[in-house]
Amino acid sequence: MAGAVSRTCSSTRLLARNTSLSTGHLPESLGGACPPLPPNVINPYGRPYRYWQMFLVVLVAYTAWSSPFELALVRAASRAHLVADLAVDAFFCADIVVSFFVAYRDTSTDLLVDDRSKIAARYLTRPGFVMDVASTIPLQIIYQLMGGKRNGPCGFLILLRLWRLRRASKLFARLEKDIRFGYFWTRFIKLICVTLFALHCASCIYVWLAFYYRVKEQTWIGSLHSDFKERSVWFVYTYAVYWSMTTMATVGYGDLHAANTGEELFSICFMFCNMGLACYVIGNMTNLVVHGATNTFLMRDMVDRVASYGKRNRLPVWMLEKMVEHVQLRFQMAELLQEEVLSELPKAVRSAINQHLYKATAEGCYLFRGVSQNLLVQLVSEMKAEFFPPKVDIVLENEIPTDCYIIVYGQVEALTTAEDGTEKFVMKIGPHGMAGEIGVMFNIPQPFTIRSRTLTQVIRVSHSHLLHTVRQAGTADGVTMFSNLIQYLGSLKVQTEDLTFTTDIRVVIHEQSNMASSRAAGKLVYLPGSLEELMKVGQEKFGKAATRVLTADGAEVDDVRVLRDGDHLFLS
Repeated sequence: MAGAVSRTCSSTRLLARNTSLSTGHLPESLGGACPPLPPNVINPYGRPYRYWQMFLVVLVAYTAWSSPFELALVRAASRAHLVADLAVDAFFCADIVVSFFVAYRDTSTDLLVDDRSKIAARYLTRPGFVMDVASTIPLQIIYQLMGGKRNGPCGFLILLRLWRLRRASKLFARLEKDIRFGYFWTRFIKLICVTLFALHCASCIYVWLAFYYRVKEQTWIGSLHSDFKERSVWFVYTYAVYWSMTTMATVGYGDLHAANTGEELFSICFMFCNMGLACYVIGNMTNLVVHGATNTFLMRDMVDRVASYGKRNRLPVWMLEKMVEHVQLRFQMAELLQEEVLSELPKAVRSAINQHLYKATAEGCYLFRGVSQNLLVQLVSEMKAEFFPPKVDIVLENEIPTDCYIIVYGQVEALTTAEDGTEKFVMKIGPHGMAGEIGVMFNIPQPFTIRSRTLTQVIRVSHSHLLHTVRQAGTADGVTMFSNLIQYLGSLKVQTEDLTFTTDIRVVIHEQSNMASSRAAGKLVYLPGSLEELMKVGQEKFGKAATRVLTADGAEVDDVRVLRDGDHLFLS
């Protein structure tokens, strides 16, 4: 999930389909260049248009605050507010014009349409065009200039501007998919904005109900301050926010209360809406918090199940403790391994990640010194990383070999069982060392128990994959690995006479007198471990003793390790 995608890349670009209908280029999100568009067509995924949309969202925030406020408090609609409203309307009017030049993605073909006539027809036939125009024209100002009252029925037309809030919703939807921003904080800020907007709207409605009721003393604020109409608009608004907040929080101190039927009906509706809003906010916050603690819940559940399994099967206490330690370590290191994330990636990407993480470690291992890069690439592509806590058995003595391990960091120890049943220390193995490779390479039961001494990270190589890769890569790599292993065992003074390498090499032997003739008279034999043994095999086959071994080109062979499968050899 992870090394292949840069954290500075926006996920909205990953979803964008910037493919021109006329060019057919690859989408920009898939590595293609920005498709060429006609001179008068705007790319909806281009940076300038993104900045323009962000600027309009700032104006949407002003509209969300000013529209309900100016409706409730006519005195707040000063000349400065009027000029600001007209300026904001002008910018949204400009956006309507811009919309006729913005290309769009056809969902049926997944291509970017840059035909101006199609762009205009699509925008004009959508309901959003009518609402964009209605929310931009200052209808309430026109009505007032024509002789109407600002607080008349047409005064509610100012609320058409709230149609612009859909831009804020689209912005948050895009930010939630943008990996440059934390999902938790993006969602949290969205919930805060929704709550504040609901609180502001309710406060403005309470103010409107108080200002336009026929008896001001029979209002929620008039019962406390009968001169509220002569006071500052911020005084009344502050009281309204306070009462809305106590109602939303279901506190109800009793100092403010509904004083007429209209206020009672709105309070009932407001509290019903609060129930839905509270469920929405609490549900979202619960999901965010629980999502962050999911890994902990899974770990504790797994530990409980392991403990229950141990008790039912009457496992020893030390064994149960090791099982619990391994489960805890697995979850603690889950972020480093991320197997579930890697499993969703293409095989080529997984292989590239393994090459980056493990190739250097494999190259430093004694068994793979001198082998070809082709062999290393094939081996590393299927390696798996694992962690083991201290004093845990990684390989058991005499078990059937299934995997071998390369030590990345930490230390393990090799142990063998003496005749009296006690464990005998053999050696310590540190970083770039191997464990379990003897049993795998010779296809024999594991000769040692491998136990971790400290917290250890290993790379696991399966038995079948290792031998299959060696056979595919060629016998030269197999002989090199076998030679490395023999030298390593020789340094440990381990007897290897009875061990047989699983990769057999076949050669064709001839008498030297047949070098210039056909090779049909040769004998196909398995290559023994030394030249002396090869000459002995030749004496048995041809009845003549040989002192030298030559290749088909006449070169004398000094070491059997240089021979390959299928070579023709001549004995003289």
